[in-house]
Amino acid sequence: MGRWRLSRRKLLFLSLLCTSLLLFLHLPTSPHHFSSFSQSSSLCLSRLHRISWTHSSPPAWSWDKSETCHFRRFSGKYASEILRDAWILAAGDSQARLVVLALLRLLMEPSEVSTIEPDLFRRHSDYQITLPDKGIKVDFIWAPYESNITQLLRDIRLTRRYPDVLILGSGLWHMLHITNPALYGTVLAEIKQMAESLVEPSGSLHSHMFWLGLPKLINSKLNTEEKKEKMTGNMLEAYNKEVNWRGMSKESGGPFTLLDIGLLTRGCGPLCTLDGMHYDGAVYDAAVNIMLNSMLIDSQ
Repeated sequence: MGRWRLSRRKLLFLSLLCTSLLLFLHLPTSPHHFSSFSQSSSLCLSRLHRISWTHSSPPAWSWDKSETCHFRRFSGKYASEILRDAWILAAGDSQARLVVLALLRLLMEPSEVSTIEPDLFRRHSDYQITLPDKGIKVDFIWAPYESNITQLLRDIRLTRRYPDVLILGSGLWHMLHITNPALYGTVLAEIKQMAESLVEPSGSLHSHMFWLGLPKLINSKLNTEEKKEKMTGNMLEAYNKEVNWRGMSKESGGPFTLLDIGLLTRGCGPLCTLDGMHYDGAVYDAAVNIMLNSMLIDSQ
């Protein structure tokens, strides 16, 4: 059912947004420029993370002023239209939970978000919410280990209930409790293979799939001695290399669009985090806007 909705919504994207995206990419509309349009779309996708930060309180972000793609900073109303009737499934650790919070802050009124935050952040728990007026369903699955994610992907394949938007990410718990980059990479390869199996051979019907990169870790701010000992800069680099080597992202031939939380957290800087791992909401707001812009471009 989710795949039918996604296909239908793609047609709506084409009919309602084609004109605005052509202007957004500064391209003529004649058919013989289609190849140029496709190339420019890929170029803009590669530039989505070019963000500038204002180190104020709270921190603020904007796309680089030299950027020519003119990405959209989404309002709640426009985001609701893009995601209308969608099922959004996020699974992972606290970073995925913070992305879900940023998405709900965009889609809901502040007073509504304040009432649901305690349930969303109940320790080590799943969370789900439906926004009836928008037809949007959001599920968060607590999946701190990669084995939790592989099980989730198996369940999706068995039930054939496909989310319209799939957001996955893990690695922090593996780094802390297992501390073995090579083993992490082995499981990433399995996740990649299983995610690819969810895409129909035609490629015409598939979820928008996103992988959350690991945040920049500020070792001196980590709140336990075990974290400071195991979650070092060298270990973080080794885990990030596994993501690249295993080809998780589309740029590497994989099924996922990378939401580079590492790049965003480095841009926001050490003042954006109290515990060296979880960052100000502006980081995850930027990630959600990158996600929505990539969906717009990818739907063409």
